[in-house]
Amino acid sequence: MTLPGQTPESAYPVRELSARIGDTISKWPRVWVEGQLAELNLRGNWAFSVLRDADTDMSIRLAGPAAVFSRAEVQTGSRVAVQLQPEWRPNNGTLQFRVLAVQTVGVGELLLRLEKLRALLAAEGLFAQERKRPLPVLPHLVGLICGRESDAKHDVITNATKRWPHVRFEVAEVAVQGPTAVEQVSAALRRFEADPGIDVIVIARGGGAFEDLLPFSDEGLLRVVSACFTPIVSAIGHEQDRPLLDDVADVRASTPTDAARRIVPDMDEELHALARVRQRSLQRVQRALERETQALARLRDSVQRAHPSQVIEDRRRENGGLRAEAARLALLRIERWQGSLRTTHARLTALSPQRTLDRGFAVVRKADGSVITDPHHLTAAPIDIRVAHGSFLATPILEARNG
Repeated sequence: MTLPGQTPESAYPVRELSARIGDTISKWPRVWVEGQLAELNLRGNWAFSVLRDADTDMSIRLAGPAAVFSRAEVQTGSRVAVQLQPEWRPNNGTLQFRVLAVQTVGVGELLLRLEKLRALLAAEGLFAQERKRPLPVLPHLVGLICGRESDAKHDVITNATKRWPHVRFEVAEVAVQGPTAVEQVSAALRRFEADPGIDVIVIARGGGAFEDLLPFSDEGLLRVVSACFTPIVSAIGHEQDRPLLDDVADVRASTPTDAARRIVPDMDEELHALARVRQRSLQRVQRALERETQALARLRDSVQRAHPSQVIEDRRRENGGLRAEAARLALLRIERWQGSLRTTHARLTALSPQRTLDRGFAVVRKADGSVITDPHHLTAAPIDIRVAHGSFLATPILEARNG
């Protein structure tokens, strides 16, 4: 016997299928569901909203009396538990969730869940020190994830370039709070992780309320962070109830400004350190020369005390050779140290063309931008002269040239 709906000949009419579905759904019980209100629109006495899952990109649409939402004092972005009654709309074949009651999820409940998640991730080893990657000594390109036109973005870039002017940034401006924050931050992380040119990633936000920082304790986002091979700096800038991102990231910075200090060295400090190394090296060489000179003097005295003229003459010649060789080796060592120090110092100094201008040099260019290196190339046309603190135009005074 063929069951209804199993063959083209026994196909259900649409009305009958819709009625069967409606009959099944009408037997579903009321259910409480938790999530975040992504949208909340009031239309007369009715309210329409979207309830998003807190951990994954899933949502359902809600509808109910506006008074139910008003009594709960909720708004877009609130974490809530809603009591729903599924309803089937046979005319257009859609499933609707009618809201019967709304309750906000308290901070205490959220803190308890965060502590449970913290214990779970710690047990899996996501907080372990041995899995944390060291930051590069001098990153060439930094991936910065921050809010749109945020103070955190300004703080990181400004302070990092002050310390090391040649550092470059690839910036991803995303939502750093609200229902789309986890998705957008995760997408930016994956994009930066796939870029081999990025040496370190900074996630920055200038603190905020506890609820605003919840995306940075999202389990899905934390697992994306733990799977990255590029070192990650968490710079959320929030001390109390700090998000779990601080524990999973390779380095925690207390503020965006602190993140800038951690990702790049200070050029002035490095130059001073280089000068100190050079000074210590010269002092060591000088002390070595003094020791060799004193040893030769003692040897000469010993030979003189031996008295036999031939021994004295032999030792004198030997001393002379040793002394010359010691001096040659010492000078060679000094020259090598000085050459190495000069090369290193020149490389660091060459990184900043401004230092050349600060010493009084100037760059002279023609109107077309080409640099003038020979006074015979001058014409009566104005020239541009760039000095340390700006540039100005000048007109050459040409003297008559013979030939």
